[in-house]
Amino acid sequence: MPSLRAAVVVPTLNEEQELRRTLPPALAAADEVVVADGGSADGTVAVARALGARVIVGPAGRGAQLNRGAAASDAELLVFLHADTTLPPEGIAAARAAVGAGAAGGAFRLRFDLDRPAFRLAARLANLRARLTATPLGDQAQFATREAFEQLGGFQPWPVLEDLDFARRLKRCGRVVILPETVTTSARRFADHGLLRTVARNYWIWLLYFAGAEPRRLARLYRPRG
Repeated sequence: MPSLRAAVVVPTLNEEQELRRTLPPALAAADEVVVADGGSADGTVAVARALGARVIVGPAGRGAQLNRGAAASDAELLVFLHADTTLPPEGIAAARAAVGAGAAGGAFRLRFDLDRPAFRLAARLANLRARLTATPLGDQAQFATREAFEQLGGFQPWPVLEDLDFARRLKRCGRVVILPETVTTSARRFADHGLLRTVARNYWIWLLYFAGAEPRRLARLYRPRG
């Protein structure tokens, strides 16, 4: 049985420097990499094209960018990668094996690129939450079969929380797995604003979301990068 064709979709907004680090591993492992840019003012588009990625450009908004990137490919396996997150060399093969064994999708274990006790603890807690709830978030490089993605209608076109919503809905399509392979994501947001403060803010936003708050209003509390 031939392996599933895999596409990595990367939403970007002013991520020139991050892409130099994170795109080469994705390009080496996937059949195709689609960079869905939201109108970058730096060299993001030029860098992505020079490295070998396919680039599509449209309005900013991570959920909508992810949907445009997925629509630009006909791959049967879709891997959604944040611009500041690096896939492990064996990541695509592991995702292929997981969906080949019947999973609807999933994500990877997480670690941060700052090797400090607080960040190691934060990663362990994030991995534990994802494993217990089968609800991995975007910085864990979510993936899904094309069938599941289209059945769900893709991501909500929200400025925030599109990853949480997608992970929750993906469970309707079948088994969601957290693979032992580990992605490395930038700790820049936590380093810029403080680890405890950022974690507390994230949990507050999630609480408001589960209480019924409109995600577009919650975007005022949290402005993610590309």
